[in-house]
Amino acid sequence: MNWILEAAGLCLLYYGALVAFTGFSFSFSLFWLLCAAVLGLFAVGRRYYAGHREQIPVWAAVAAVTAAGAVLAVLLTAAALIGTGILTATKNSMDYVIVLGAKVEGREPSRTLKKRLDQAIEYAERNPNTFLVLSGGKGEDEEISEAQAMYEYLRFNGVPENQLLLEMRSTNTVENIQYSLEAIRKQENWKDSVFRQIFGDVAQNAYSPGDDLDSIHIGILTSDFHLFRAKAIARKQGVKNVYGIAAPTDIGLAPNLWIRECFAILKDKFMGNI
Repeated sequence: MNWILEAAGLCLLYYGALVAFTGFSFSFSLFWLLCAAVLGLFAVGRRYYAGHREQIPVWAAVAAVTAAGAVLAVLLTAAALIGTGILTATKNSMDYVIVLGAKVEGREPSRTLKKRLDQAIEYAERNPNTFLVLSGGKGEDEEISEAQAMYEYLRFNGVPENQLLLEMRSTNTVENIQYSLEAIRKQENWKDSVFRQIFGDVAQNAYSPGDDLDSIHIGILTSDFHLFRAKAIARKQGVKNVYGIAAPTDIGLAPNLWIRECFAILKDKFMGNI
C-alpha cells in the first residue's frame, strides 16, 4: 500500500508545482488532485480488502483491478501514439506550414506559443518560399486573436509579411486544420488566377490545384506532444502529404500536457475527428 500512497503524494506535489509555476488556471492541472484522491481511495479500499477478504466477492476485486488496468492500458497506448508523432521526420521543402496557436496572455504569446513561434522563425529563415499559416482565434480572456499575436511576434523578429497567412476563426485543433486548409485553397486559387491573367491561353491546360491539395506538401508546426493528433486530424480531413515540425515542451509541464493530450486523442477518436 505504501507505493500507492507515495504515488498519491507525488501527484499532490506535482499539482503544487504546477500551481506555483503557472497559476491555478493552467489547463488540466486539477487532474492531479483527482488522481491523488483516486489513489488515496484505492489505498483505503485495498487495506479494507486485506482485512475483510472473506466478505468481498471475488468478482468485485477482479472488476476493480481490470478497470484500473484497462484505463492504464488505454492511456499508455495514447502516450505511445504521441511518441510516434514526435519521432516523425521533418520535411523541409514544404509549400505551406500551419502554425497552431496556443494561449495568448493579453497581447503576448504564452511560453508554449513562443516556443512554437521561435521554431517557426528558424523554419522561415531556412525556407523563405514556404507560406506560414498562422492559425488561432480569440479566446474569451485574450485581447487579440492567437493568429494576430503570432503575426506581430513573427514580424517583430524579421519574418517577411508576404510569407504569412492568417486564420483567425478557429477555437480548437479540428477547426485549426479545417480553416487553415480553406486559407491554403484560397491562396492556391489566387495564385492560379494570377498565373492565368499573366499567361492567358497558355495557362488553360496548366494544372490547377484548386480544391485538390494532393500535389501540395503541408507541414504542421506545433508542440511535440500535439503532433500526432494534429496530423491525424489533417489526414482525416483529406490531406495526404502532411508532415510534422515539433516545438519543444517545458520538461516540468510535459507530464500534465501529455496526460491532457491522451484524453484529447480519445475524445477526437470518439468524435470521429481522427
